[in-house]
Amino acid sequence: MIHRRGPLPASLVLIAISALTLSSCGTGDGSDGNGNPAVAETAGTPSASPTAPEPSRTDRPRISLPADLSYVFDWPRTGDKEKDAVLADSEQSIKAVDLAIVSQNALDPAYLHYYEGKAAAGTEKFIQEYVDQKATITGNYRFYEPRLAVREDGTAALSYCEDQGRAYVKYLRDNKIRKTEVTAKSYVEYHTSLKKDADGVWKVQGVSSKSGSAACQP
Repeated sequence: MIHRRGPLPASLVLIAISALTLSSCGTGDGSDGNGNPAVAETAGTPSASPTAPEPSRTDRPRISLPADLSYVFDWPRTGDKEKDAVLADSEQSIKAVDLAIVSQNALDPAYLHYYEGKAAAGTEKFIQEYVDQKATITGNYRFYEPRLAVREDGTAALSYCEDQGRAYVKYLRDNKIRKTEVTAKSYVEYHTSLKKDADGVWKVQGVSSKSGSAACQP
């Protein structure tokens, strides 16, 4: 499941069953359904520059988001080529979903570049909830504490945290922002499974999340 600040909290949930390691997903009430993939390693020791690595190829879709959306990815380079590629494509995949929400297009080609199979189908439904409600997102998102394992078979498992404390929904009808207070549930833990395609793109196969995760609390 994906938890993002939305107009219908019960329904703005992405259900994406992994073709790889995720067999179930969180309920959003503190239970993770035991669907977390095993992640044996951290993403690496922070380097001098906390900037996320660039994607390994230049043919990724261009993602341009409005000025009222900002992101911090505390995902430093690891020095490992494959790990850095997973982190770079994961960052772009997150932004691509937000671009679809902002564009009010549940079939936006940018996120479809990074999601496939059931993950893509679930993401489409998730975005469509925003479109149906004529809602978009605004504010600041921070992603941190990446834990990453890359396997020799071209698959990977990435877990990370998201701070949604300064992220909000904005209704397009009147440009009204739905302010929400910061609580334990503002901190969300994600577990994703990915697979590298023939072009070297790390595509999301499955994703689950747990709001209020103790592992992500400040």
